[in-house]
Amino acid sequence: MTDHTRPPAPDGATEPVVEMADISISFPGVKALDTVSFRMFPGEVHSLMGENGAGKSTLIKALTGVYQIDSGTIVLGGDEVSFHSTAQAQDAGISTVYQEVNLLPNLSVAENIMLGREPRRFGAIDTRRMRARAREVLAGLGLDVDPGSLLGSHSLAIQQLIAIARAINIDARVLILDEPTSSLDADEVAELFRIIRSLKDAGVAILFVSHFLDQVYEIADRLTVLRNGRLVGEYLTPDLLRIDLVQKMIGKEITALDDLEQRVRESDMDAADPTVFLKARGIGRRGAVQPVDVTIHEGEVVGFAGLLGSGRTEVARLLGGIDRVDSGTLTVRDDAKRLRSPRQALAQRIAFSSENRRSEGIVDELTVRDNIILALQADRGWFRPIPKKRQDELAQSYIQALGIRPADADAVVRNLSGGNQQKVLLARWLAVAPRLLILDEPTRGIDIGAKAEIQKLVVSLAENGMSVVYISAELEEVLRLSHRVVVMRDRRKVADLANDDLTVDSLLALIAEGSDDAEASSESRPAPATAEEPA
Repeated sequence: MTDHTRPPAPDGATEPVVEMADISISFPGVKALDTVSFRMFPGEVHSLMGENGAGKSTLIKALTGVYQIDSGTIVLGGDEVSFHSTAQAQDAGISTVYQEVNLLPNLSVAENIMLGREPRRFGAIDTRRMRARAREVLAGLGLDVDPGSLLGSHSLAIQQLIAIARAINIDARVLILDEPTSSLDADEVAELFRIIRSLKDAGVAILFVSHFLDQVYEIADRLTVLRNGRLVGEYLTPDLLRIDLVQKMIGKEITALDDLEQRVRESDMDAADPTVFLKARGIGRRGAVQPVDVTIHEGEVVGFAGLLGSGRTEVARLLGGIDRVDSGTLTVRDDAKRLRSPRQALAQRIAFSSENRRSEGIVDELTVRDNIILALQADRGWFRPIPKKRQDELAQSYIQALGIRPADADAVVRNLSGGNQQKVLLARWLAVAPRLLILDEPTRGIDIGAKAEIQKLVVSLAENGMSVVYISAELEEVLRLSHRVVVMRDRRKVADLANDDLTVDSLLALIAEGSDDAEASSESRPAPATAEEPA
């Protein structure tokens, strides 16, 4: 539900520097933004909040000239504008610093700050003036960096600050910072926030995009929340409790699948000493997720809950061998393992299904059959092709078992609906007979009927002894399917709880606030939760 009330302008501000009204953008089959309004005031830090698919990136791209709007208006400094490129937006005073620093490490700091705007003398670049101007910009930010030094010789944090220096060198009225702290440590974040506050004091309007709630509440004056391409509301940060923010970002969806909860409760996970399939201790990856402990039993569904960017996907990728761990140990059926690739994980019968169905999942130009047998063929080896008859048998069995439509093994996958594409992806991993199936957002973006079928399949797999890691932004879905829930926040595990009396509200509280002293743990079911030191 949209909150139609809007908080007052900050003291001393009469008009927003940016006002976007009733912005709509559609792509084939998708309404990315639906009459969304958004505004920014000078001298204020504004955070744009929402889960994956909420429309944050689309709104920013509409403001910066990457996308053209279908309807609505954009007003900058009192004048209606229409940008057809990022260069036009920059010339108008809108600068963006992206998560991945897009500067040139083989050039000097000064050359990067002044790139494309170098001062010239007699037709040649005036290096002395360029370095003097760069030194002036850096000094204005309180940065003691040699303008003549090579950019690549500096840490990522310094490069990020130099990217900001370049952005404000165009006399920016609006500065957009897209996940600027994703690769920074605590001291580096503090330095970035010092610079953000100095720019705020200078009257710059700053859009701070981050998934870290602690940082958002520390630096942002105002929040705008989007969900499913629509505006939920605009709020002053001190007026919105964290738990209320999370609720507005996630929302609630009521489904007719409550009978699955009873099946999960009645499953054999009530055994006194369930067999451990996988045990991870202190596994982590620098810049991605802090060291974490995870135990997964045979026939157990472990739900991962948390906001986008909380570390839930990062842990799953470590368990699935997609990314390599920097620390910790991993045992599979009591044998120590180092999973350096998805193929090594498959050898241990661990399959990972990515949330990025398009880029890391289906191969959309291939047929249903080809997609289903892909992982099995890779595991078998490309020099031992699966016989055509066996391919047809596998494809038809999973088409029938999962209700893939159309029921045609020769259909090209890109022509299937999102729900049927997801079923094809599940069939691929089921074909390798995994003992642990890691599902990252398997029901996102599909219709309610396909969602129900996939959730029922997960419960059936667990009833037949398969272990499942289940990640979803929909907390009702996590609670419905899981025997145990791991809660992630700001790249660390804050709780690990048996799903006995958990509610959406209790999960929301953990996601919003976490645990300051200890983690609740249920490493051995059905023993009660006990405290343990944070990873």
